[in-house]
Amino acid sequence: MNRWVIYIDESPIPLERWWRYLPNWLKRFLPIRGGRPEDHYGKSMFGFTVFLLSESIVFLSFIFTYLTLRLTHLQNWLPPGVSGSKLSTFVIINTVVLLSSSFVIQPAENALKHHQLNKFRWLWLMTICMGTYFLIGQGIEWSKLDFRLSTGLLGSTFYVLTGFHGLHVITGVVLQIIMLFRSLIPGNYNKGHFGASATTLFWHFVDVVWVVLFSLLYLWQA
Repeated sequence: MNRWVIYIDESPIPLERWWRYLPNWLKRFLPIRGGRPEDHYGKSMFGFTVFLLSESIVFLSFIFTYLTLRLTHLQNWLPPGVSGSKLSTFVIINTVVLLSSSFVIQPAENALKHHQLNKFRWLWLMTICMGTYFLIGQGIEWSKLDFRLSTGLLGSTFYVLTGFHGLHVITGVVLQIIMLFRSLIPGNYNKGHFGASATTLFWHFVDVVWVVLFSLLYLWQA
């Protein structure tokens, strides 16, 4: 079996020439066993990575729309009497908690790979709590803002961006809860851990998107 060939729609794509130039994190998601049926993990991770790339395009469309509107309405971006989103200590703590969760969920996945189920469960549960904390904090922040969805371009863009991201955080937390309960089933992860790996990758994606949104919505505003 040629491990240096990927088969896509029966058309072989040779990898020998450029495999060594690929970063290790990308090699992790490529079906390096020739795209054969038995390489379920490799093909599944490759497919999930493509899915996240499509999600990135959606986020990029929202972000470019925000940038275009913001740059073309510099003088009247904030409606009269509205202060906009503020870079408060509360927002910073909320952001630190979310971003720190990536450094918790990755060791959790590594523990699962080494069949350390108890360590996996505790770290995974900690990630769930951190994600939930962020969601609650986001809701509290929304309640304290002096503008709403209907408050001009500021309100519509802010709530669409943060709301769409919040929806992804909710999805990530739900997936984590499912993976945690699956770990309680005896022998469930003996044959593979694609679900946990995909959830971990999804969570990293959510964190990276928040770094961009935090910079646009809070740092720029400040």
